[in-house]
Amino acid sequence: MALTRSSLRRSAAIGMLPVRALGRSLRVRAKRMSAAQARAATADDTRRTLGELKGGALKAGQLLSTVETLFPQDPEGSWRTALTGLQESNVGLAFRDVEGVLREDLGPRWREQFATFDETTVAAASIGQVHRATLPDGRQVAVKVQYPGIAKAMAADVRALSWALRATSLIARGLAMPPLVAELRTRLGEELDYTHEAAAQNRFADAYEADSEVVVPHVLQATRRVMVSDWLDGVPFAELALSGSYGDRDLAGQLYQRFFLVSPKRVGLLHTDPHPGNFRLVDGRLGVLDFGSVLHTPGGLPETFGRLIAGMLVGDSEAVESRLRADGFIRPGRHLEVDKLAGYLAPFTEPARHETFTYSREWLRSTFGTINDPRNPDFAVALQMNMPAEQLFTHRVWLGLVGVLSGLNATVAVRSELVRYLPGFAQGLARHDPLG
Repeated sequence: MALTRSSLRRSAAIGMLPVRALGRSLRVRAKRMSAAQARAATADDTRRTLGELKGGALKAGQLLSTVETLFPQDPEGSWRTALTGLQESNVGLAFRDVEGVLREDLGPRWREQFATFDETTVAAASIGQVHRATLPDGRQVAVKVQYPGIAKAMAADVRALSWALRATSLIARGLAMPPLVAELRTRLGEELDYTHEAAAQNRFADAYEADSEVVVPHVLQATRRVMVSDWLDGVPFAELALSGSYGDRDLAGQLYQRFFLVSPKRVGLLHTDPHPGNFRLVDGRLGVLDFGSVLHTPGGLPETFGRLIAGMLVGDSEAVESRLRADGFIRPGRHLEVDKLAGYLAPFTEPARHETFTYSREWLRSTFGTINDPRNPDFAVALQMNMPAEQLFTHRVWLGLVGVLSGLNATVAVRSELVRYLPGFAQGLARHDPLG
């Protein structure tokens, strides 16, 4: 079983990814393989390896799937197809390999708690897999079971992935790896205890009880490694992105954007795992899953981003610089040409210039291609920026939101939503409205 591999063997499996990629590159140079064939083979190799290993390996793949549009030289969509497969993977461990966890956490007579229990895996996540079951009262439930030995596996994966991803050039130039690796380590550690996830999920479920736009399944039972929650049907975002109608993709995008803006204040928590596998469209509502990674936001989203975006839109460089320095984005004694930050903030500011905006893979790829180009004057300015630790997660989740909306190719209302829901944005626009 892949998950029980030693740390050395798991690291070796990940480490072979760039080695095999190099081999394909040499075959392309020798004209024994086309570049398109090499990209497709490397993408599929990565999908199979990360998916099989689970743990931190699969989580990294899911995080990367959020920004798959940034992958360079992928005209065939090989990386998109491969990483999308990691979002809704149903290839879990054999049931005999996880049954011991059920027995240890729910007791030796655990089957008696269910009228039916399907041993077939319906979804496989980074640290556990989901089975469908029925309670004695007929209630349909999802039973999430943690992989045995996952904690040791994750520690090995994070170490190996820190250099393997960089060596394989899976992500666009300019995307810093150290913060990603540090976040992986922190987030994965938090997700190992399902009782924490259950508490967070029920806070969301209670806050959105009978809501007309958002549905979150209640958790009925939880131990450290097993969680039983209401079953949630619906169309996953990954499926919508590939074959959904324009109307459904736009609706899904609008609901997700509003959930991101509203839930931190409504719930006091921010859902910080924005990959498409965690969201679905359920009879016209946004279905949200997987609350293993959340950020406490007792006052809602901070005003920082709202005021920064508004300041950039109205050209108030003085206010922008003041906010950046006050919040630690510019270190003391450092000079920063604020007027050149437009490109760096474009993923956030460009949509905010419009009442409605169509997110697309092409737009996101072009935007990041520009700001990650060393020839661009804005490039050096961006490198001088400091990302405070307390702002990192919010920034990453927002970037994930942009990635998900771009993957959906969704057209959504932006300006009015930001004015209504994003703290600091309306106040920052008060001096001048560029649309007025």
